[in-house]
Amino acid sequence: MNGVVTRKTPRLPPTREESEAAAADRAAHYAARERKDAQVRGVASIAGMREAIKAAARTLPAIAGVPRVKALDKAAFRARAAQGLPFVMTGIVDRWPLAALTVQSLREHYSHLPVRARVGDYVNTAFAPDRAMRDMGMLEYLDLVAAGTEGLPPMHLPPYLGNLELRELNRLCHWPSYFDKIGPPRFWLGPAGTVTPLHCDYDDNLFAQVWGSKRIMLAPPHHDEFLYPNEANAILFGSPFDPEAPDFDRFPLARQAATIECLVGPGDMLYVPAGWFHQVRALTFSLSSNRWARGVPLVLGDRAADRRSIASAP
Repeated sequence: MNGVVTRKTPRLPPTREESEAAAADRAAHYAARERKDAQVRGVASIAGMREAIKAAARTLPAIAGVPRVKALDKAAFRARAAQGLPFVMTGIVDRWPLAALTVQSLREHYSHLPVRARVGDYVNTAFAPDRAMRDMGMLEYLDLVAAGTEGLPPMHLPPYLGNLELRELNRLCHWPSYFDKIGPPRFWLGPAGTVTPLHCDYDDNLFAQVWGSKRIMLAPPHHDEFLYPNEANAILFGSPFDPEAPDFDRFPLARQAATIECLVGPGDMLYVPAGWFHQVRALTFSLSSNRWARGVPLVLGDRAADRRSIASAP
């Protein structure tokens, strides 16, 4: 004080030794996480599993759309999923107590739930560790949406509750026991215009559309070579390509990617096989939930060659 101006000492750039040590720490952390992911899924290598999934996909027939079938029992589901193609099931989700809920029900009975909303340009920062998030209560979020609050330009995206573990809501769901090991349910709530950009998860995925409707764009695993993927982690890869508004000047290889459109409505359950790219857009105010399996993807279940690839990968 007393008129004395204090200046901060400028931060020196890291030394070569510090940079190398930081890089070694990141590599060790990545390797440890990949080992844990492999152990959870019962495979020797996540990298080998990814390559086996893509090899299996190269044998798949081309499809023009996603078939719809009635609810399957466990044996029938696993047999169909082993073919490695997506499909929609009906007659499951519409029987859940959660399907009878409305937005007003959320206001009246679940306003106290703490939630974390994706805000700002959450499409172009979808896989960044520092993307913009805002903590609030369920009632505050519903009020925010009702007020028509938009995100920051240029995207002007409405705030989105994505990938949240809401146990109170899951008590109103009756998930089929298709998988021997599966992760916890995640919930997705938001108005029309909310988007999860193109990406792939290397786990089998059950996606339940509870109410509202969404458009899901899909592309097979081996077409990653056309989709400019960026690794978020060993299980998750994002793509900057937008199949709903393709920019082939920026992404010329994407012309070769086979994309199909799938519309899901209230009561639909979509099976997304491991490695399939998908982009999800809400067409109306929607509530969705999904679960990722935590085992060897079903497409590899009876493929001895692919099993050897998983076991022998470094």
